Formats: sequence, C-alpha cells, structure tokens
Amino acid sequence: MEFSSKFLENAVYEISQLPGIGKRTALRLALHLLKQPEEQTSRLSGALENLRSQIKFCKNCHNISDVELCEICSNPKRDTTLVCVVEDIRDVMAIENTGQYRGLYHVLGGKISPMECVGPQDLTISSLVDKVKNGMVNELIFALSSTMEGDTTNFYIFKQLEGLSVKTSTIARGIAVGDELEYADEVTLGRSILNRIPFENSMKAS
Repeated sequence: MEFSSKFLENAVYEISQLPGIGKRTALRLALHLLKQPEEQTSRLSGALENLRSQIKFCKNCHNISDVELCEICSNPKRDTTLVCVVEDIRDVMAIENTGQYRGLYHVLGGKISPMECVGPQDLTISSLVDKVKNGMVNELIFALSSTMEGDTTNFYIFKQLEGLSVKTSTIARGIAVGDELEYADEVTLGRSILNRIPFENSMKAS
C-alpha cells in the first residue's frame, strides 16, 4: 500500500494494530478522522491518552476503575462475602447488565493457557486465595467461559482452595460449551448465575 504522506502511513499502521482491523479499514478510519473537525480528533486523542495515563485497577477486585476502589466494591449495598470470578472487565459488564447479581467480583486478567504462555503466576489468583484465607469470602462463583482454558483455570483455583472454608459454585451451563461469557444474552446469563451449581457437581458432569 503506497502512501503520499508519512504521517498518514504512520497513523494507518498504528490503527491497524488494533484487533480485527486490517490496513484497508485503518486507512478508511484515518481518512475519516482527517475529514472531522480538529477538536473532535483532539478529543479522541485526549481520551486515549487519559485511558493510558489515568486509568487504575481496583485494589480489591482488579477491575478497571478511575479511583483506587471501584464503584462496585465501594457500594455498601453489595454482598461482600459473595465473589464472582471472571476473566476480564467485559465479563463484569455483561453480568452487571443482567441486574441479577449483587455480590462483588474478582477479575483474573485472563485464563491459564499454556499455548499462549499464560500461567497461574500471570493472573491474580494468589490475591483471590488470600481473600479466602483471610475469611473475607463465603462463596466463590466461577464464571469463566466454558472453554478448555476456562475449565482448566476453574480447576486450578479450586485445587488451591482445598482445605479452606469456602463454598464454590459455577454458573449453570445455560452458556453453550465454547462460548465466551461476554456474548451471552442477558436473560441466559442472569439465569445461569441464579441457577449456579456446586463446582464439584460440574466436574462430575464433565
């Protein structure tokens, strides 16, 4: 792809690094931005800069936040003894949209995946285990996607909790095997949380 401007070429290259965006789409987006008022482009670049420089991770659940303790963890109406274990912020948003869950979350930051060189040490598993050891949690709900990596991560955490006084459950398999949580419709996801089953039962079923 030939460019008449090095500035345009650089912009297209950077945009094309985003997931799901090829060079042609990146060029279309870059040219669209050129047609917009300068202040609109400035607002976009400012929002992206703030995203990188100002964003924080909740010190309790590791969710993305503007402050040290996210709105969910600081809400006195939430059940602090009930913790839903999810992969990332998209899953938090999906579950919150159901309106069926009133506990807290723990964001792992991914799933155990040897193929992608992601091990337990790369996730926030240790801080989750510490919460349970400190007696802060009565029940953990495993809400990872029903993939091999999700099931592996669930089982690893379950083994780390052996001998500790905590109830473990998993969302009901209203979510099809292999599906990512964020793509489930709100009704199905909400029912899966309400109808969760003991984690031991899910292992027997599989």
